[in-house]
Amino acid sequence: MFTGLIQDTGTITRVTSGAMTDFWIRTSLGAEAFALGESIAVDGACLTVVEKGGDTFRVQAAPETLRRTTLGARRTGDKVNLERALALGDRLGGHLVSGHVDAVSEVLETFAEGGSWVMVFRLPPELAPCFIEKGSVTIDGISLTVNAVDASTFRVQLIPETQQRTTLHGKGPGAQVNLEGDLIGKYVARLYALRGAPEAAAQGAGLTEAVVRAAGFTPRG
Repeated sequence: MFTGLIQDTGTITRVTSGAMTDFWIRTSLGAEAFALGESIAVDGACLTVVEKGGDTFRVQAAPETLRRTTLGARRTGDKVNLERALALGDRLGGHLVSGHVDAVSEVLETFAEGGSWVMVFRLPPELAPCFIEKGSVTIDGISLTVNAVDASTFRVQLIPETQQRTTLHGKGPGAQVNLEGDLIGKYVARLYALRGAPEAAAQGAGLTEAVVRAAGFTPRG
């Protein structure tokens, strides 16, 4: 699990394609102290540290990861947002982030408002039920607040700290970003949708064992 609070913007130093795509990333987080096998969020995608040395570490992306995220377009020299996994007892300064990217979105518009930087994004239809005004969203690994949302777009504002400490401020219209919907919101939306499913209708309205099983949970008994 992660919080969506970016700890460093790393630099990709090498990319090797094959059955798995390898990324070598330079960071100021002290890569030598990383544990092999630990999780790290790279632009919001949870990946595994498989090699380390000096200030550089290596992660691998499977074909599914490349299909579902922007990592397939990353090249040597690109900057990426980094966050190490949350440890028990750490402050949860952002919101609960799994590192499982739900969709790739696109920047539609950007403009300044006071000291903040407003960004408008396309809202993928499959994620729309998880978005509410003042709710949370993860964009390229960054925990942000949804300031406005309609049927096809949503808007966030970057404070100066976020502008300086992440890569998002440098992305203009047409740029693609990784999106992860709010974890709690996704479960609520899933359960709500299942209320109209045949399994739920057969048992009557409300949260039933059939609905819970259909959502992927196995009740204990």
